[in-house]
Amino acid sequence: MAETASIAHLRAQFPGLEQGQVFMDNAGGSQTLGSVITAIQNYLSKTNVQLGASYSISQKSTGLYEKGYQAAAKYINASRDDIVLGGSTTQLFRNLSYALSFPAGSEIILSKLDHEANLSSWVSLAECQQLTIKWWAPESSSSDPDNSNPKLTPENLAPLISDKTVFAACTHTSNVLGTIHDVKALARTLHEKAPSAFLCVDAVAYAPHRPIDVRDLDVDFYAFSWYKVYGPHISQLYAHPRTHSHIKPLGHYFNPSRTVEQKLALAASSYELVAAVPAVVDYCGGTDPSSRTGFWKRAKEHEHRLQRLLLECLNANENIRVLGERSADPELRVPTISFVVKGKSPKALVEQVDRASGDAKGPLDGGQDGDQGLGESRQFGIRWGHFYSKRLCEEVLGLEKDGEGVVRVSLVHYNTGKGRLTTMILQKRKWEG
Repeated sequence: MAETASIAHLRAQFPGLEQGQVFMDNAGGSQTLGSVITAIQNYLSKTNVQLGASYSISQKSTGLYEKGYQAAAKYINASRDDIVLGGSTTQLFRNLSYALSFPAGSEIILSKLDHEANLSSWVSLAECQQLTIKWWAPESSSSDPDNSNPKLTPENLAPLISDKTVFAACTHTSNVLGTIHDVKALARTLHEKAPSAFLCVDAVAYAPHRPIDVRDLDVDFYAFSWYKVYGPHISQLYAHPRTHSHIKPLGHYFNPSRTVEQKLALAASSYELVAAVPAVVDYCGGTDPSSRTGFWKRAKEHEHRLQRLLLECLNANENIRVLGERSADPELRVPTISFVVKGKSPKALVEQVDRASGDAKGPLDGGQDGDQGLGESRQFGIRWGHFYSKRLCEEVLGLEKDGEGVVRVSLVHYNTGKGRLTTMILQKRKWEG
């Protein structure tokens, strides 16, 4: 994927990349494939009717919807009956929380490294059902004295598990830290010590960078958002078959309630967006295992180069505190990179980059401008904030309460090697305390 021709071919499939904007806020939402846009337009233009009727257009519409669900399930190596598509990961977790019931006095384990989407629903559930919350918050160590690189591990999970544990929630990859957690090992640890407990994983920040196999992970619940994986603004929740009997149907009493969709969707699987999911799956190598493996291998290698360029610059400045793995090893992290600068405001730093990139003219980097070579202003899109991981920023990383959080640069496989221009901006700003 490093070859210029390969990158150009991939980038040509994203209409949004034709602009002067250099997209480096991808963790908040990726650009959308042109094929996805076309699929949505075609559905709304030609098949926008209610599902399940006997007339021909409805039959076609129903077929497209079903094809979308089947593609979404195969993408994560799951059965069609085990998934539901809905408006957002936040909404799907909330729906699931309404559908689960545990005995009063039971214990749930919640990770403070998570986006609030995978916390607030379970905090509310604990309040409603009189459950005890055990917070999973990795502490500093001699090798990480300021706790800049907290990790969820079997070793810091195990002491929290008891015979009262019924549920645990964690992230596959933090949307601030970019660190990849060994979810398979975490699931094994939980299930060995509490066989009937459920593990719920937020994979929103992981899914844009790696393939997913929920059966291999052996998780109980697993969710991510397709609009961060180059697709439509819709999300997906997987529930392992062993959990189905514990999920109370939320729909009308007279409707079927056998599948996870029937239990939890509440008619929120937007038809045209579901119909566009196969376009994303095709782009990522389709359902053929070798093609998918090849796509994600190339993406991983390319993203490794990108994160190495940025991390080398950041790590070289003693005034910059990199949060998460300082290593660019792709086995340890994805290119969602956050940092703070001693004595500097995250908001002010991002606004400096906005002004510098927006006002700059003329070619850089061997005659190429920005991320495109457009010969016009370079708009570098990075961001500051806590990104809904407020507990992580304040209670684990020790950043200012109700402060400005971090500076985040989040890259994906369609960013180019010219992303080192961001590094050049950081260097030229000479951020010093």
